Amino acid sequence: MTDRNVLGGNLEPCGTDPLTGFYRDGCCNTGPADLGNHTVCAVVSAEFLAHQKATGNDLVTPRPEYGFRGLVPGDRWCVCAARWLESYEEGHAPPVVLASTHERAIEVIPLDALQEHAVDVPADPSGLL
Repeated sequence: MTDRNVLGGNLEPCGTDPLTGFYRDGCCNTGPADLGNHTVCAVVSAEFLAHQKATGNDLVTPRPEYGFRGLVPGDRWCVCAARWLESYEEGHAPPVVLASTHERAIEVIPLDALQEHAVDVPADPSGLL
């Protein structure tokens, strides 16, 4: 069975450079082992990255031992639904790619909040910065 996105369609890939997703398959798939619910496909901004680092979720610092180069603004990354909601509530939510956001995200985040930050992302997102 195909995973579904918050729009009711097939879940589309989120990002491959860097390779994202709980399963590191480029999609915001989820399953029983994904306790963090890494289901929101975000286009990370400098503001979001700074906010996450300040709250103890450092997504910027490279961690070569895990094959993680660190994120930069414009990267597409599957973020935890609760972390995205926290950023939203504090005014730092990054844009979201709805077609690449897993339907389980709306178990935590109201769909209208995600839609409020929806963005169509071109192949080269540098123009969004």
